[in-house]
Amino acid sequence: MLKIGITSCFMYPDPSRTVFGHKSLSYIENDMANYISQKGILPVLLPDIDNLFLSDLLSEMDGFILQGGSDIAPETYNEKPVGQWKGDPYRDAYELKILDYAIQNSKPVFAICRGFQLMNVYFGGSLYQDIDTQLVNKGLHRSAEKYDTIKHSIKFEKGKLLDEIYSNIMQPYVNSVHHQAVKDLGKDLEIYAYSDDGIIEAFGYINEPAGKVFGVQWHPEFSHTLGDEVIDPNILYSTFLQHVRIHSQNKEILN
Repeated sequence: MLKIGITSCFMYPDPSRTVFGHKSLSYIENDMANYISQKGILPVLLPDIDNLFLSDLLSEMDGFILQGGSDIAPETYNEKPVGQWKGDPYRDAYELKILDYAIQNSKPVFAICRGFQLMNVYFGGSLYQDIDTQLVNKGLHRSAEKYDTIKHSIKFEKGKLLDEIYSNIMQPYVNSVHHQAVKDLGKDLEIYAYSDDGIIEAFGYINEPAGKVFGVQWHPEFSHTLGDEVIDPNILYSTFLQHVRIHSQNKEILN
């Protein structure tokens, strides 16, 4: 089976919780679990453990998914908070360590929402900490009430990955569940798509084949909420898995 490592979301100690209130929890959002689970795929939630043991676990993975969740801490990209958005520096450090392993070892990576933003920061980019307060004339990108029922159109960059794999789509739409966004694009990244109001929505790493290391700002795992109103999320995942299979085959040959 192909082993896909998924970075954990964290819940930190909170005595008001009646279960494990004094403990830290690592978890995966269930739509994500359903999205990536297929025949022949073994999803592995990557635990927050000592580096000595983590590196052995990472070496067994055929590819990695960086899932969504809490904000990136501004300090992670050398900025100070501009408002209430403090982010999660502990999770940043944990995921950057995993992403660095994947990049240094040429393993496939699919980064989603927070993961997309983290990948941009890893390559030296920066973020808008809050779209509503830092940008003008921008559309609605997040609503706590409407959540994954919000959608907007995007524009594919001609000749790039998404333009090729969604070649039959005249006007693509995606969901939108984020209040932070890419500001300065990281080094060695190329843009695959913009939102209808100009926010970067997808990119890939130019030093690997297109689709091997890439990310999207939306949540493909939430696409079932809107169904045919948004682009098929399975095309993205299939593109990623193609590279996972190639990497796995090459690893077997070398071994």
